[in-house]
Amino acid sequence: MKRPVLRALLTGAAMAIPLGAVQADDLRGALINAYQTNPDLQAARANQRANDENVPIARASALPSLQATSNYTEFVKQTANNFLAPSRVVSNDLQLSLPIFAGGSVKNSIRAAKTRVIAGQADLRGVESGVFSQVVAAYMDVIRDEAIVGLNRNNVSVLEVNLRATSDRFEIGDVTRTDVAQSNSRLALARGDLRTAEANLVASRERYIQIVGAPPVDLQPPPPLAGLPSNPDDAVDVAVDANPDLAAARERSKAAGYDVKVAGAGRLPRISVFTAGNYTNYLGSLGSPAGVPTAQSQTTAQAGVQASIPLFQGGLPAARERQAQAREGAALEQEIGVERQVVATVRAAFTNWKAANDVIAMNQTAVDAAALSLEGVRAENTVGNRTILNILDAEQELLRAQVQLVAARRNAYVAGFNLLAAMGKAQAKDLSLDAELGNAALYDPNVNYERVRGKIWDWAHDPAPKAQSTRTVDSPAQDATIREQPMP
Repeated sequence: MKRPVLRALLTGAAMAIPLGAVQADDLRGALINAYQTNPDLQAARANQRANDENVPIARASALPSLQATSNYTEFVKQTANNFLAPSRVVSNDLQLSLPIFAGGSVKNSIRAAKTRVIAGQADLRGVESGVFSQVVAAYMDVIRDEAIVGLNRNNVSVLEVNLRATSDRFEIGDVTRTDVAQSNSRLALARGDLRTAEANLVASRERYIQIVGAPPVDLQPPPPLAGLPSNPDDAVDVAVDANPDLAAARERSKAAGYDVKVAGAGRLPRISVFTAGNYTNYLGSLGSPAGVPTAQSQTTAQAGVQASIPLFQGGLPAARERQAQAREGAALEQEIGVERQVVATVRAAFTNWKAANDVIAMNQTAVDAAALSLEGVRAENTVGNRTILNILDAEQELLRAQVQLVAARRNAYVAGFNLLAAMGKAQAKDLSLDAELGNAALYDPNVNYERVRGKIWDWAHDPAPKAQSTRTVDSPAQDATIREQPMP
């Protein structure tokens, strides 16, 4: 039984953000910024608009065609025995043709084009979901790396205090030179770990700018995810109905079936009606027998029906039909392949999400235990039961547990969002971005399709395209500065 999936996947009291002034300081703001300015998403929308044009292209074969031809001919040399030939002539022809029957090829071409438009719209939803997954990962990477930098800086500060205290105790003979060396070694390693963490933070912030289009500014903790399934079977049921990649594969299979009919129409008759008119003017240069007046211009008109009946084409129609059938078979197999991939992805994502949440609980236990252990080791050191090395080890154990906890929280959130994306529930409407932007601001690919599907005017072109995404070349280079936060 399918479990209802909440439409609002990101909950929380996020205030509306006006267009053009999006501040990506929370996850909702980052998603909106990417929705409006990400180049991958903008390019996918443009490609879908190009896909829309395949429908009027296919329909053009069913519409009348009107063609005019004008010629001016100057006879620079005539035969000496022809006294009636003109010296020059102007000829104008106008021909109108209307196809009546094409064996179903035009009809099925239009159907195939429409079906591929639907498939392209599903692909666009998939790109949108993929971009949002990248935004969430980049957002959580910055939060994680900021926390890790803070933990490492705190660790360096603690070890610096330890080194000074150990040096002071060495001066009074309470500890040995070995204890000082061990403290100094751990401090050097901690400083190296801090530099690595800072470099990772800079890389995460630059990646965030690449995806979102703006620098991260005081990122807030993300809101909880809603609509997550209770078991993998529920997740698969939702994905089979809603995953955009699977929906696109199904539509392409249908389109391939229409292609077979188009190919088979190549052996059927084609019928069209036509009418034509001609005006010819010899510009007074047409000769005439003596005493017989000759008209220097003439007008003619014709109308008729033309039937083209293929009798033998060397097996071309049959070969094209077999080729289209093979491609339909490939599309059907690919549909099953995509379904397999979706099922496997959803089940794996569910497992990763569940495991990541379990890891959080385990790491939290490890942090609590390591903190308690460090407190006890320090107390025991004061009475001589523990060495400086024991303290250093306990501090390192606590740092490791804290870093793993931060990483586990990031992994759990990203895994949860990836699960929603695999289920087909991580698009703009699913995330309630329409509540922030308004329905009119959400990109609807069907609007452009309805705009162009019936256009028949040869000069109905669009304005020259302009890039909609924002450039980041002028964004400031990122550093590892973080806002001071109380350590856990």
